[in-house]
Amino acid sequence: MTLHGWIILDKPIGLGSTQAVGAVKRALREAGEPKTKVGHGGTLDPLASGVLPIALGEATKLAGRMLDATKAYEFTVSLGEQTDTLDLEGQVIATSDVRPTLAEMEAVLPRFTGPIEQVPPAYSALKVDGERAYDLARKGEVVELASRAITVHSLVLVDYVGDIATFSAAVSKGTYIRSLARDIALALNTVGHVSLLRRTRAGPFGLEQAILLDFLHDAVKARALTRVVLPLDAGLDDIPALPVTPEEAQLLRQGQRLVGNPAAPGLYLAKDEHRPVALVEISAGDVKVVRGFNI
Repeated sequence: MTLHGWIILDKPIGLGSTQAVGAVKRALREAGEPKTKVGHGGTLDPLASGVLPIALGEATKLAGRMLDATKAYEFTVSLGEQTDTLDLEGQVIATSDVRPTLAEMEAVLPRFTGPIEQVPPAYSALKVDGERAYDLARKGEVVELASRAITVHSLVLVDYVGDIATFSAAVSKGTYIRSLARDIALALNTVGHVSLLRRTRAGPFGLEQAILLDFLHDAVKARALTRVVLPLDAGLDDIPALPVTPEEAQLLRQGQRLVGNPAAPGLYLAKDEHRPVALVEISAGDVKVVRGFNI
């Protein structure tokens, strides 16, 4: 039976998101699972570690929602050197001997909290005239990216010792932690780059649910893969359930609209007992399918 749900990886440093998806696909094959669609819910750079939701089967239809979800990170900023990539991977392009005090650093953080504008890094996957920005940057071209509106829900200085400042942040879709680190340093009349980045939460999924690749491989060997797969609706913990009858479930699977439902307007997860049927929108008593699940 095809698996539909989530494997939440604690992605190690050095592994790309696409490589992580490949590792899960191999694990499914080794476990003897039928061919299953696999995708990830938000790219995590190879130099970053932490929460990477991997969607299986019909859960891949929710990967877009995961991309839009709030993410949380812990990151360290090494002061004194700015690199072209804004992380450890790049070449140093600017240096500074200025070191802010603890009070100065804490005082600047409110400027980077709430709705702000941010210029993404030149080394990013954003497209400029049809080409990836990082491809242009690697060719030595000057990459001009427009600023974008983002939201930093919270930003806390966790530790500050020597040249290293450690922060925790919860941010909206489209936020680049590398740019946030760059801008905090510049606001303090110095320069810096991200030297450690760990994602602690992606939407409803946190480190408490994340497993290491070794644990996944052990589950495969023990023929206990289902123990590490969270249900599809674990990715929808903010959406209320709407119980439907088997007859209503069949109509929804056919894309038909239900009428006369007394539930309040809004987005719901229609369920036939414990089986997800569809994401639905209720308006004026009408139940309309937003995304159906073939389970």
